[in-house]
Amino acid sequence: MPLTKRCLAEFFGTFWLVFGGCGSAVLAAGFIADGAKIGNEIAFPLGIGLVGVSLAFGLTVMTMAYAIGHISGCHLNPAVSIGLAVAKRFPSRELFMYIGAQVLGGVAGAGILALIASGNPEFSLVDSGFAANGFGVHSPGNYTLLSCFVAEFICTFMFLMIILGATDNRAPAALAPMAIGLGLTLIHLISIPVTNTSVNPARSLAPALFVGGWAIQQLWLFWVAPILGAAAAGFVYSNVFDAPKVEEVEGDLSGVRG
Repeated sequence: MPLTKRCLAEFFGTFWLVFGGCGSAVLAAGFIADGAKIGNEIAFPLGIGLVGVSLAFGLTVMTMAYAIGHISGCHLNPAVSIGLAVAKRFPSRELFMYIGAQVLGGVAGAGILALIASGNPEFSLVDSGFAANGFGVHSPGNYTLLSCFVAEFICTFMFLMIILGATDNRAPAALAPMAIGLGLTLIHLISIPVTNTSVNPARSLAPALFVGGWAIQQLWLFWVAPILGAAAAGFVYSNVFDAPKVEEVEGDLSGVRG
C-alpha cells in the first residue's frame, strides 16, 4: 500500500479518535436535557460520565482497527508509531509522515468538534477545558506534575505492551482490535481523574490548540511522557518477549535432541 494512502488512513483514523473520544467528553459526559429537570433539580441525568467516555475512546480505536488496520496498521498515535519503530515493527523512515498525518487528523477532529459544540450558546472552549489534558490545578483531580507524568508514562507503556502482544504473530489476530480497544478503555478508567488521559500526543495537541493558554504550556508533558513510555515498551517487548529467530529456535531444539 502506498505511503500516501496509509497516511490518509491515519488521518481519518485519528480524526475519528479525537472527534469520537473527545466529543463524548465535551458533548455527552455531563449532558442534561431540559426534560430531565424538575424545577431546578435534576430528575435523571443523561450524561455518559467517566465510564461512557472511557468506552468511547476504546470504541474509536477498536472500530478503526477493523476499518483501517489492514491499510495503515491503525496507529492513530505518534507514541504508538514510535514504540513500534523501537520494537522494529515499523520503519523509522516513515515516522515523520505518519506523525504528521496523525496530528493533522486530530486537529481536524477537534476543529469539527469545536464547531458543533459552539452551537450551544452556553458553551465556552476555555471554560469547558475542551477535554484538554493537564496537571496541577488543571488535573481533574488536582494531581501533581510528578503523579501525572508517572501515570502517562505507565499507561502508555502498558498500552504499547498490549498492542505489541496482541499483534504478535503468535497471538490470534482477529482478537487484537478488541484487546487494544478494551485496553485503552481500562487506561481511561484509571487515568481520566489524573490527567484526562492522553497516552497520545496527537490527541493532546488537538484540543490544546483550541483552548490555548495553560493547555499549550502544559502540553510538553503529554508528548514527553507517552513517547518515553512507548519507547520503553518497544524496547522491553522486542528484547524480552519477541519470538526467537528461526536459527535460534533450531539451535535450541538440536541441543535438546542431542
